[in-house]
Amino acid sequence: MHGELVVVDDVPGEFAERVIEAFHGRPNDGFSFVVSGGDLARRCYEGLADDAGNQIDWWKVDIYWGDERCVPLDDENSNYRLVREALLERVGAVNANYPMRCDQGPDPYQLRLGELGRVDLVHLGMGPDGHTASLFPDSPGLDADPGRLVVMNEDPEGRNQFPRMTLTLAGIARARLVLVTVAGEAKREALARVAAGDETMPATHVRGDHVLWIVDPAAAGDLA
Repeated sequence: MHGELVVVDDVPGEFAERVIEAFHGRPNDGFSFVVSGGDLARRCYEGLADDAGNQIDWWKVDIYWGDERCVPLDDENSNYRLVREALLERVGAVNANYPMRCDQGPDPYQLRLGELGRVDLVHLGMGPDGHTASLFPDSPGLDADPGRLVVMNEDPEGRNQFPRMTLTLAGIARARLVLVTVAGEAKREALARVAAGDETMPATHVRGDHVLWIVDPAAAGDLA
């Protein structure tokens, strides 16, 4: 496993602490924060909104998305909607937020991230199949050109619905800090394979200046 493993009972609480710490340690006045989707991400963002209080100046925060399903932004399956409900509406406002829009294709997002340069924080989850963002096992997005930061991608096994837009591994690697949150026994086998360096698992290839895996005991299993 590339990075540091931290096993905690309260994954959302630890996540909030790490985001607050990263915000205060940022090298510039602004703070670029790439968000994720899924049930655990929702709990993380709700906890962050509750815990951050006055510890984060949200007017200095720009929100980007690590991946998105190709559905309307107000659809119940939209990662934008999830983050809006769990975080943005709770903190009141951020400096800017940049939803992924599948109808525009990946190039506008590629250009925006290219202009941004480094990213302060990327938040990822991991599926039971070892996928992260919308980089699925054996999917074409894993083989993107190294200069490609954003691609359209699909799950070749069809287990995950909808075409997607997603950061590539190269896009994720531009992060100063990557936080990967994993919880539940259903993720235990995949996490063990990632920890063992199984290259068939997309999450094995996550890189950044600092990668921190925040994991609960049920997912950690014998790794704890």
